[in-house]
Amino acid sequence: MPTSEDQLVGQFAPMVRRLALQLVAKLPASVELDDLMQAGMMGLLDAIRRYQQTPDAQFETYAVTRIRGAMLDELRSQDWLPRSVRSKAKTVEQAIHQLGHRLMRPPTEAEIAEQLELSVPEYQSLLEEARGVQIVHYEDLTGHHLESGDTRDAGQVESRQQGGWANPLNQLLSQGLRKALIAAIETLPEREQLLLSLQFEQDLNQKEISAVMGITEGRVSQLRSQAVARIRAQLTPGSWNEKPQDVEYQTLL
Repeated sequence: MPTSEDQLVGQFAPMVRRLALQLVAKLPASVELDDLMQAGMMGLLDAIRRYQQTPDAQFETYAVTRIRGAMLDELRSQDWLPRSVRSKAKTVEQAIHQLGHRLMRPPTEAEIAEQLELSVPEYQSLLEEARGVQIVHYEDLTGHHLESGDTRDAGQVESRQQGGWANPLNQLLSQGLRKALIAAIETLPEREQLLLSLQFEQDLNQKEISAVMGITEGRVSQLRSQAVARIRAQLTPGSWNEKPQDVEYQTLL
C-alpha cells in the first residue's frame, strides 16, 4: 500500500468522485458536484493524516466515513434544502397522512393529487421539486422546526431536554424509532419498497434502478420522493416517542 500522502490521494481520488456522484444523485439540481468533490477531497486528506494502520482497521473503510462526513458538513453549511422545498414536502406528507386515515390504506398518486387539488402531472412535478428531502432531518429530532410562537408539545419538548434525551443521537438510536421506521416501510406500496431496497440494500444508483424497474430516471426520483413522504407521514409527532428512562438504545439497521 502506498505510504506517501500524494500517492494515497491519487489512489483514492476516484473513490471520492464515486461517493460524490452517489450523493448528488439524491439531491436537488442546485447542489454542485464540484463542491461535494472538493469537500470530499478535504475529508480524504483528513483521513490520510489521522489514520493509524492496525490489523483490525482498513484505510478505505475509515476514509469513506471521513469523506462522506466532510460532504455532509458541506451540505449543512450551504443549507442546501430551501425552506420552500421543505414546505412543499410537508404539504405532500399532510395529504398522505389525511388520506391514509380516511381510506385505511396507502393512497394512490391520483388520490394524493386530487387531495392537493392538482393534476397528476402537477403532483409529479411537485415530487420532483421535493427531491432531496430525507426520512429524518436533524430539525425533526431537536424541535427546532417549531415556528416562533408555536407552543405545540412545549412541555413534552422541555421534558426531553432532561437526562440526555435532547441529544438527537439518542433519539436516532432508540428502539422506538427503529420499530416505527420498519412499520412505515412495510406499509409502502410494493413498487416503492422495491425501489428503496435497490437503493439502500443493493446500493444501486438512479440509472441502475431505472433499468431494473423499467422506468425513467425522473420517475425513480418521483417515486423515491413519494416513498419518503409516505414514511414521514407515518412518523408523526408522538408515533415513536419514548420516555428516556424506558429507552433501550440499538443501532438502526
